[in-house]
Amino acid sequence: MANHPLRCRCGRLQGTLKEPERVNRVVCYCRDCQAFARYLGRPDEILDENGGSDVIQTVQANVEFTAGADQLACMRLTEKGLLRWYAVCCNTPVGNTVADFRLSFIGLVHSCLDQGSISLDTAFGPVRMWNATPQAWRPVNPSKIAWIAGVLRFVKMVARARFDGSFKRTPLFSSETGAPIVVPKVLTTAEREQLRAAAG
Repeated sequence: MANHPLRCRCGRLQGTLKEPERVNRVVCYCRDCQAFARYLGRPDEILDENGGSDVIQTVQANVEFTAGADQLACMRLTEKGLLRWYAVCCNTPVGNTVADFRLSFIGLVHSCLDQGSISLDTAFGPVRMWNATPQAWRPVNPSKIAWIAGVLRFVKMVARARFDGSFKRTPLFSSETGAPIVVPKVLTTAEREQLRAAAG
């Protein structure tokens, strides 16, 4: 399958997602993802009617930025929270990673992958996992079998990158130090709780 384009809302940040057929598609309803959407000032564009973020999980080696990488910024809701990447030029969310690049996944937020002529279902297949459903705005009753299959798919994807060494190919971390390519902004307790309260 052809690579899938990645771009921010204004077009300054552009890139590609390789192997779009080998991804894991998740909807996350956690309050932290909701808070991130509010931090960017775009909850109506990012969250669905139940407060969920449609996320495409892949390995970082499959993500390449072809223009505007200098627009990448990063924030954390807490000192040890996920690194949440976005394009500072227009506050488009890009994706979420852990701080250790050796766990080589990235959860790409749908906002940087939406293409008007191609639906997410067509590009990436159906949603396979639903995360933090108790924090959804309305009841969500996902398939437990589908959730288990999604978890196994995710574990296999990350383990393969670790085994074959492809975890070392990442556009978001220094190959020499393993540090993020930009210093994450860590929110204060007051900032974090204000966003979480609004999200809740």
